Amino acid sequence: MEEILRTLSVWTLPVLLAITLHEAAHGWVAWKLGDDTARRLGRVTFNPFRHVDPVGTVIVPALMLFASGGRFMFGFAKPVPVNFRNLGRPKRDMVLVAAAGPATNFLLAWASAVSMHLLVLVPDPATLWTYQNLNNSVTINLLLCAFNLLPLPPLDGGRVAVGLLPRRLALPLARLERHGLFIILGALFILPVVGRLIGLDLNVFGWLVLLPADLLQHVVGFLAGIPT
Repeated sequence: MEEILRTLSVWTLPVLLAITLHEAAHGWVAWKLGDDTARRLGRVTFNPFRHVDPVGTVIVPALMLFASGGRFMFGFAKPVPVNFRNLGRPKRDMVLVAAAGPATNFLLAWASAVSMHLLVLVPDPATLWTYQNLNNSVTINLLLCAFNLLPLPPLDGGRVAVGLLPRRLALPLARLERHGLFIILGALFILPVVGRLIGLDLNVFGWLVLLPADLLQHVVGFLAGIPT
């Protein structure tokens, strides 16, 4: 229990900020481009309680925390509603709205890495705790960035791909949105289990999320001037 509480103290704030600002960024960019749906619903805010999803923000992080033995948390918030018909240039603006979330996570990771230079100003008893919060902020933000950039609707990367691809390729991809969540869950959780049963490494999450996140971490470390 002591280990769980310590883990909560160094993961809760980074996770809340990562998912809250990710969703708020979608709503803010949509508002600036002509759609105020999210703003009218109170979703363009830093208040995390406006973005909390009972499953993604509470149950999933708790399950991952216990499954990892108190070492790791991951989660997501309620999607911000966007009426793309209200946007000035729907096809282009859809790309900008979708890209705003992962871009915000990347900037948060960079800001957290840069803040590590200020650890010398933190009193000794709080130095390790502060470092762990900042380091976890880099980790969770880059994981969310890499995960959401997967080119499959309803993820942000899927919406970006739909907006950038020619119509003959964009339409079939857009039609996958209703099945996208099931495809993602199957690829990330069922395939690895099947792989273990047949003796193959089918860890799609590792290939498509962890490896890109690791590469992004090297980029962030370089831009922030810290070793990775």
